[in-house]
Amino acid sequence: MIEEQILATDAGELTGLVPPGLAPRSRKIMLEDFDIPVDIGFHDFEIGTPQRLRVNLEIWLSAAHFPDCDTVASAWDYDVLRTAVLALVSARRFNLQETVAHAIYNLIAARQGVVGLRVSTRKPDIYPDCSAVGVELSSF
Repeated sequence: MIEEQILATDAGELTGLVPPGLAPRSRKIMLEDFDIPVDIGFHDFEIGTPQRLRVNLEIWLSAAHFPDCDTVASAWDYDVLRTAVLALVSARRFNLQETVAHAIYNLIAARQGVVGLRVSTRKPDIYPDCSAVGVELSSF
């Protein structure tokens, strides 16, 4: 009976209902559509004039580094992630989106528990007939 399969935890949550075949196989956190002013571009009119750069991050984590309890100490801190990316792109100027994407990718890939990663950057204000131009790096 289903009721017999349900186990109560100390927090009052129910466990034991998910069949083994439906156990999570991957764990991902995201930072989507993060718009950052970046001094980027190689044309004379771009140099020294920050442009809006839209950054998207998808970070797959090992089971050991994905929170399994409801405590702040076990979580990836989105503020730290966001602030680290902002500090990285604010620290210098870039000629190419590829360089920005590589720098962000390396920053995140070096963190413990990362097993997969996708970083994309887009300039949404370049062409009136395109929503954006950009690049993407991924580990798969």
